[in-house]
Amino acid sequence: MSFQFIKTNNHNSHHVKIITNGPSGSGKTVMCATTGAPNKTLIVSAEGGLLSLRGVELNAVEVRTLEQVEAVLEWLETSENAKGIEWVCVDSISEIAEVVLSHEKGQTTNALRAYGEMQDKMSKLIRRFRDLPCNIYMSCKEERIHLSDGSMLYGPSMPSKKLTENMPYFFDECFALRVITNEDGNVERWLQTNNNGTHLAKDRSGTLDLFEKVEGPTLQRIRNKILNIGEES
Repeated sequence: MSFQFIKTNNHNSHHVKIITNGPSGSGKTVMCATTGAPNKTLIVSAEGGLLSLRGVELNAVEVRTLEQVEAVLEWLETSENAKGIEWVCVDSISEIAEVVLSHEKGQTTNALRAYGEMQDKMSKLIRRFRDLPCNIYMSCKEERIHLSDGSMLYGPSMPSKKLTENMPYFFDECFALRVITNEDGNVERWLQTNNNGTHLAKDRSGTLDLFEKVEGPTLQRIRNKILNIGEES
């Protein structure tokens, strides 16, 4: 078995891995257009809702079945043509989980077994996406989560409680997309990056503000801030 030593401060060998949850219509899909690298961004769309990106030209592939999801992943993992991709945006991982659950329900009449198989397959699929040698952005539905201490926070929503609870552990960066009306009555969008008692979020890098405004090349700016590299990169 072979392995490779790396330096933890070698930023060039790192990529950001982000999951963002938010309510419907908050702009999770539009975030895919903020990577700052439109020609090197691939959207894996399971929602069939790319209308909000009609004003930008991005590469996208639509997935409707488990087989299509696995085929896209295999292409990303093995194809020479995929090596130039800097960002893979999965929109949304919640919908992909529903696709997998539907597939498993078609394989058995045992609901518990279907949910168990879905959880196992989704854990593997999420890790495969996350471990791609590029930056990863995943959007996710939002729901109120019951935590073990009895508290309730808004966080990532998946078809099973176990998978919902595990989602933040797959990623270094877990954000909540907030839509806020400011004092002037204008609507603003912010990414919450750490817990504040109402929303589940974390920034393992420790470099981000509690709220990062969503404007311009947001994902590019956050990537550069986390990796401490110049805006031109």
